[in-house]
Amino acid sequence: MTPDLLPSVPLGLLGAVRWTTWLLRRVPAALYRPFVADVDLPMTVVVPVYQEDPEVLRRALATWRQEGVAEVLLVVDATDAACLAVARDAEGSQGDAEVPVRVLVTPAPGKRHALRTGWEAAGTPLVALVDSDTSWAPDAARHLRMPFADPAVGGASARQNVDDPSGLLQRVNDMYLDYRYFDELAGQTVAGRSVSCLSGRTAVYRRSILTRVADDFIGETFLGVPCMSGDDKRLTSLVAMLGYATVLQRSARVWSTFPGTPRTFVRQRLRWARNTWRSDLRALFLDRWVWRRPFLAFCMADKAVGAFTLLAGPVYLVLALGHGDLRFAAALVAWWWFSRALRILPHLRRRPSSVLLVPVFVAVTFVMAMLKIWALLTVRRQLWLTRDVAVVDGAVVRTGPAALAARTLQPTGVPS
Repeated sequence: MTPDLLPSVPLGLLGAVRWTTWLLRRVPAALYRPFVADVDLPMTVVVPVYQEDPEVLRRALATWRQEGVAEVLLVVDATDAACLAVARDAEGSQGDAEVPVRVLVTPAPGKRHALRTGWEAAGTPLVALVDSDTSWAPDAARHLRMPFADPAVGGASARQNVDDPSGLLQRVNDMYLDYRYFDELAGQTVAGRSVSCLSGRTAVYRRSILTRVADDFIGETFLGVPCMSGDDKRLTSLVAMLGYATVLQRSARVWSTFPGTPRTFVRQRLRWARNTWRSDLRALFLDRWVWRRPFLAFCMADKAVGAFTLLAGPVYLVLALGHGDLRFAAALVAWWWFSRALRILPHLRRRPSSVLLVPVFVAVTFVMAMLKIWALLTVRRQLWLTRDVAVVDGAVVRTGPAALAARTLQPTGVPS
C-alpha cells in the first residue's frame, strides 16, 4: 500500500462494516413473501382529519369503501370546516352504499385523541388507522386482513408509495419508500416478525389490542414532555410489548401525498427523526422491550449509528477536493452512484429513469443524516411543523389560525 492511500483506509474499513450490516438485513428481506389466507374478519377504517386538502380527502375516501370494510369513521377536528363539509356530504349521500360513512367531530386537538375516539367507536375485530391523504388499491382491504389468520399477529402495514410523484423531492421520497418496504420492513418481518413502525398512513390492528393500550398511548411522555406526534411508532411498540407480531403485508398497496417543497420536506423529516429517536431510545434503553426481538434491536442500533457514520463520506470528499485529489473524489462519487443504485434495485425495476436521480438521492441522504443529528439534539421538542398543533406548557394545543378558530367553537358531545 502506497503512503497516499493510507488516509483512505478508515473510510474503506467503515464502508466494509456498513455493507456487512446491510447484507445482514438484506438477506432475510430477499426471502420475504406476502401473507396469503382467506380471512373474513370485518374491518373498520378510522381516519383522523385535520387541515387536509378537501379534494384529496374526497378522492381517498372513495377508495376505502371496498369489500371487507364494515364502516368508514371520519374523526374530524372541530375547526376544519372545509373537510367537515366533505365528510358530511359523504355521510349524507351514501344511499344504498354497502360501506357506510360515519362522522365524529372532536373538539380535542391532536391526532392521538382522534385515533382513540375512532377505534373506541368501531365495532369490528380489526381496525385500520389511515391518514386522510392516503388512497387504497381496490384489493387493499382483502390483503390487509390476510396476516390476521395468524392469531399471533397484532398489527400489519401496507406497502406505500407517493401518489403520482411529479417533482424532484417527491420522486426521491418514492425511492426511499421502495427501499423501506423492500429492504428494512421486509427483513424485519422475516427475521423477527417485528417491524420498527407500522406506518400511520395505513396500519391494521386488532381492536382488542388498541383498547388495552389506549391509556399508555394517550399518556406517553418523553423526558417529562407529553408526546404529540409519533403515534404510529408508539402503537407499534405497545403491540410488540404485549408479545404480538407486527408485520409487513407488501401485497396491500396504498399511496399518499408527499411534500414537494424543500421547507416542508425538511420539516416533515425533522419531525419523523425526532419521533424515531424518542421511540428507539425508549425501546433500547428505557423500556428495553426490543432486546426480546434481537433482529429489530440490531436494526435500531444500526440505524442510530448510521446517522453519524454516513457523514464520513462527504467529509472525505471535501478533504480530497481541498487537496486537489480529483481521482479519489471522482471514484468516491462513482461508488456512491453505483452502490446506492444497487440498494434501490426494486425501485429502479419499477421506474428505470430514477437511475438519473441517484446522485440527488445520495445528497438528500446526507442532508437527512444531518437532520437526524439535529433531531437528537432537540429531541424534547414537540412540534408537528406541517400542521397547526404543538405541545405548549405540557398540553397539546392548536396554533396559528386554528387556535383562533377553536376559540369561536361551541363543541358538543364528543369524548376526548
